[in-house]
Amino acid sequence: MDRIPFNKPFIVGKELHYVSRAVLDGQLAGNGAFTRRCEQWLEERTGAPRVLLTHSCTAALEMAALLFDVREGDEVIVPSFTFVSTANAFALRGARLRFVDVREDTLNVDEEQLAELAGPDTKVIVPVHYAGVGCEMQRIREIATRCGAWIVEDAAQAVDATYRGRQLGTFGELGCFSFHETKNFICGEGGALIVNDERLIERAEILREKGTDRARFSRGEVDKYSWVDLGSSYVPSELNAAFLYAQLEEAEAITHRRNAIFARYRVSLAPLEEAGLLRLPALPEGTRGNGHMFYVIASSAIERNRILHALDKMGIHAVFHYVPLHSSPMGRRLGYRPEDLPVTEDLAARVLRLPCYYELGEDDQDRVIEALFDVVEG
Repeated sequence: MDRIPFNKPFIVGKELHYVSRAVLDGQLAGNGAFTRRCEQWLEERTGAPRVLLTHSCTAALEMAALLFDVREGDEVIVPSFTFVSTANAFALRGARLRFVDVREDTLNVDEEQLAELAGPDTKVIVPVHYAGVGCEMQRIREIATRCGAWIVEDAAQAVDATYRGRQLGTFGELGCFSFHETKNFICGEGGALIVNDERLIERAEILREKGTDRARFSRGEVDKYSWVDLGSSYVPSELNAAFLYAQLEEAEAITHRRNAIFARYRVSLAPLEEAGLLRLPALPEGTRGNGHMFYVIASSAIERNRILHALDKMGIHAVFHYVPLHSSPMGRRLGYRPEDLPVTEDLAARVLRLPCYYELGEDDQDRVIEALFDVVEG
C-alpha cells in the first residue's frame, strides 16, 4: 500500500507552459511579465494599493523590518508559536523580542495578553494567522492604535482567507504571504509583501531592488537608476512567478478543494471530539478559512507522540508543528523559560497535523480518517 505523504506539490493548470513562455521571452531574472501579472492579481484580490512579489515570505518579513526602521532595542511583539522567520526578521535588526501566548481555541495571538504587553515602547506587533484562520484583527488594531505601533501581519498560511469579509494580510500596514511548496498556492519558494499604507510603497520598491530606484527607472520616471537607500535582492525569479501565476489563475478551484478536504475531515472526525478523545480546529464567527491545514489536538504530549508513531507505521505521514520559540535554545538565550507561556507550551506538545494537500483523494483521506479512529479509540 502506498504511503500517504503529509504534503505533495501539484500542477493544476498552465504552470509548465508559462515556465516555458518565460524562458522563450528571454527574461528569467525577475520583474518580468509574470511577476507583474502575479502582483496585479494579488492587488485585485486583496484590494491593496501595492503588492510586491518576493522570493519568500521570510524576505517580505525582512523588508517589513527595514521599512519600519527597526533598530537595536526596539520592542517587537510576536507569538512564540510560529515559524522562526517571524522572529528572525526583526531580531536581525536588533529588535528586543517579546513573545506573547496564544489562545486555547485558535492557536492565534491571545489579544488580551497582547493588550497587557503592548505599550508606548512597542514599535511593531506581528500577529500570525495560524492555519489560515484570522486573528482578532479589530481588537489588535485597537491595541496598536493605542500604543502607536505598526502592524505586520504574518499571513504566510492565510492567502485567500478572510476575517469579517476582508482578506487577511490587509489589516496591518503591511502583510506577508508565502508561496512555499507547503502552502495553498505554490512556486517552490516565493512570497509577497502586501503594502496597505501608500506612504510605504516607494521605499518598499527601493528596498526590494537592492536599495536602488530601479522601479522608477523601469516606469520611465528617471533616466537612470542608482543606489539611494538600504536594500537587498528580494525579487523572485521569473520562473517562480510564471509557475505561481498559473496557480493563481486556478485560485478558486484550489481554495474550494482544500476547504472541501478540511470540511470532510471535520465532519468525519467529529465523533472523536464529541467523545473527548481529540480536539478539532476552531473556526470563530466572522472567519473564513482557506483549508490550509487540518490539525488535531491530542489529550497529552505522550498521546500525540503515540498517535504519530502509530500512523507512521500505517504508512501515513502526519507531523507535529512548531517548537515554541520562547523555549527553543535561542529563546532561552533571550532569557525565556518554558513556563513563561504555558498555553503555547501545552498546545505545541499536543498538536499534530494530518495530510492535507490539493491532490489528496477521498480514498486516501478515508484511509487517514479510519486509521486515526483505530489508533485513538484503540
